[in-house]
Amino acid sequence: MSRPQASPSRVLHMVGNAHIDPVWLWQWPEGFQEARATFRSAIQRMEEYPGFVFTCDQVALLAWVEESDPALFEQIRKRVAEGRWVNVGGWWVEPDCNLPTGESFVRQGLYGQRYLREKFGQPATVGLNADPFGHHANLPQILRKQGLSAYCFLRPGAQEAQLPGNPFWWESADGSRVLAYRIPHEYCSPGADIAHHIDKAVAQLPPGLSCAMVFYGVGNHGGGPTKANLDSVHRLDQLGSYGELRLSSPPAYVAQVAASGADLPVWRGDLQHHAAGCYSAHSGIKAWMRGAEHALMVAERWASVAAQVAGTRYPQEELTHAWKLVLFNQFHDILPGTSIEPAYDDARDQLGEARSIARRTVNLALQTLARDADIPFREGSQPVLVFNPHPWPVRTDVECEFALSADRAWVEDDTGTPVPAQRTRALATTWDPRRLVFPVELPPLGRRLYWIHPESLPGGSPAPAPAAPTPLAAAPVLENAHLRVVLSVDRGGVAGLFLKEGGVFVLDGVRTPHTVVSDDPTDTWGHRVVSYTGSGAEFTVDSASIVEDGPVRTIARVESSYGTSRLVEEFVLGVDARHVEVRVTLDWHERLKLLKLRIPTALREATATYEIPFGHLTRPVDGAEEPGQSWVDVSGTNRHHEPVGLTVVNDAKAAYDVSPGGDIGITVARSPVYAWHEPRQLDPDGHYSYQDQGRQRFRYLLVPYAGERPTGQVNRLAAELNEPVQTMYESYHDGPRPATTSYAAVSEVTGGSDGESATSSDSVVPTVLKRAEDGSGALVVRAYESAGTRTAWSMDLGFVGRRIEATFEPHEIKTFLVPAEADQPVVETDLLEDRLVADG
Repeated sequence: MSRPQASPSRVLHMVGNAHIDPVWLWQWPEGFQEARATFRSAIQRMEEYPGFVFTCDQVALLAWVEESDPALFEQIRKRVAEGRWVNVGGWWVEPDCNLPTGESFVRQGLYGQRYLREKFGQPATVGLNADPFGHHANLPQILRKQGLSAYCFLRPGAQEAQLPGNPFWWESADGSRVLAYRIPHEYCSPGADIAHHIDKAVAQLPPGLSCAMVFYGVGNHGGGPTKANLDSVHRLDQLGSYGELRLSSPPAYVAQVAASGADLPVWRGDLQHHAAGCYSAHSGIKAWMRGAEHALMVAERWASVAAQVAGTRYPQEELTHAWKLVLFNQFHDILPGTSIEPAYDDARDQLGEARSIARRTVNLALQTLARDADIPFREGSQPVLVFNPHPWPVRTDVECEFALSADRAWVEDDTGTPVPAQRTRALATTWDPRRLVFPVELPPLGRRLYWIHPESLPGGSPAPAPAAPTPLAAAPVLENAHLRVVLSVDRGGVAGLFLKEGGVFVLDGVRTPHTVVSDDPTDTWGHRVVSYTGSGAEFTVDSASIVEDGPVRTIARVESSYGTSRLVEEFVLGVDARHVEVRVTLDWHERLKLLKLRIPTALREATATYEIPFGHLTRPVDGAEEPGQSWVDVSGTNRHHEPVGLTVVNDAKAAYDVSPGGDIGITVARSPVYAWHEPRQLDPDGHYSYQDQGRQRFRYLLVPYAGERPTGQVNRLAAELNEPVQTMYESYHDGPRPATTSYAAVSEVTGGSDGESATSSDSVVPTVLKRAEDGSGALVVRAYESAGTRTAWSMDLGFVGRRIEATFEPHEIKTFLVPAEADQPVVETDLLEDRLVADG
């Protein structure tokens, strides 16, 4: 039976799919079984309905089925070859698309697309993230460099963001574009007749579209298209009220749009907002994830160096396994904090396994590198090697607590120059404090030797013992050659911050709250929330004291309380530091409440900038809850009309706001009930488990500046906070290599390679040094341009005798392959580590 001639001239591509949450209101073993059951059902539908096409994303689910049911996997391979099973997405899972690091988004495609190519002979061409709650602005560039030319998503919905059309071109800051399509209504459907589902989808489409996609199939807990679904598609197609209903797939739809030559509108920027509470829900998963991501990047660097220099085996299989654990736990109902409580026991264990692999890798690498260091015998002294994981010089303070026998100690560097040292609180309480802090200056991606002397020798002064805390009645002042910091003893936080270079105030006599505890009756997701900047109560400052004051640093401790919750902030100012470090310990016991730490800048004409994966984005100064990576920045003018700014860098949080007047807020804790979704109301007599109960620790930095934001320096500082240097207790031994050495370093350049002007190379941020996935022994180096300027950049890989030289366009991500064979040139690749082919 054909459709009536009066049918609309329109094609609806009916995309049969089964959105599977491997973890949500269930744990991963249940998701594992549901993947098998759903895929088997899809194969059965193909046998029953010859025209049926099934669309699948999330490569991890395919890997599960390959492992547990090889016979089913072979049937899937057969249907892929026929074109009736279509793999899209190309990523390991559907992750949260705001919170992971840029490198995690690379690895989603690196492992996902290479798997599809290896197992099925073809990678995906269309990206699909149907269920995540927002999408960062650099995704188009990442997608294009992973071989994906289009992108399908559901959120933000039509009520949350007015897009210029559907479909449209989505463009990132570097100019990369993908064809983007917002799924109308829903990605899943009931298991029965789907006429009502199609009605709602068509109602959301712009008028006049000649083709569109409608996704159908039972989802979330899997299931996929049912017989009733397919029977109703055939029935509705013959009735003709929607036009042609074609059993299809996203690549077929994209091909039709491309063939039409339609002039589509362009969207630049991110795709937000939905479920703003997910940027902060479950502090634990956010901190575990941040730690695991950075630990793996450090492990790859040191493993690459050790394999070349010391001959150790590069643990490719172990690191790949660890990365896949990380990627799985970025799933959009795990990392956002919206799963049931036992799911976070699994996530903690899996991310702990990944981090343990990384730490074992680093330890073996550093031990083997240290083995070859020449460390001469020196009577009565303890050698310490300090390793820098970054390919640029690092100056910082390090703490050591080794099994030293002396109760007086001083430090000198490898040149014999005394280094200031200071006793600090020990972790062990078995004996008197023996923990030392001293400043180090380290070569790029390398190590330096320091000596700790157990007794006073000529030229050295013993480190002073920690003094008893000094209670303060007046506002404590921390000061060095660069900064003057005034703390508040009545409200906590920083009340004044004076930048001596340039003589400008960044914070000046601030009198607004530093801590704000507000009621938060919203569900786990924070549905319908725009902002968490409402009024609330403050923690009460119980004490303020100077707990350290010596030749290396000064530390002021402020202790506060609210109800049964306690907050301890230690404000650390190093003797040569250009920023203030704040060490936070929060013991939180509130329910259905939220804690913001506020840094009130009181700047005029403020501009707010947030770090996003591989870049940054300016957003309105309106108090909206926003996702961010390691830092948020506000710039403007102070009350003296001087251009100044403040960047706040942290190692565990991802939810921020910047309110009118330039006040920066960090959402530190939220305490909704686990996996609580509106419109469900809580029973007043019910027994529930609340998030973020107990102790958490994290650090943040206050980085003031005059004039323009030093983006390159801020990115380096964020990397140093998240990937700290490492001290190693050593012994005396001969070795073929000097104890102080550098293995790789970025170069500072001022001119472009083609003669055009370019900025200093610190705007280019190197992130990855690893072995290539193909097992060739080649190295892979990745970096991105962070300041929006055309930049010449070079990096010396001294440990392999190679050099990379390149010019980065604004906001560009580049990946380089350095062959193991010295006569083979360095080449640029895409994000799948495939060599780029020159146009023409």
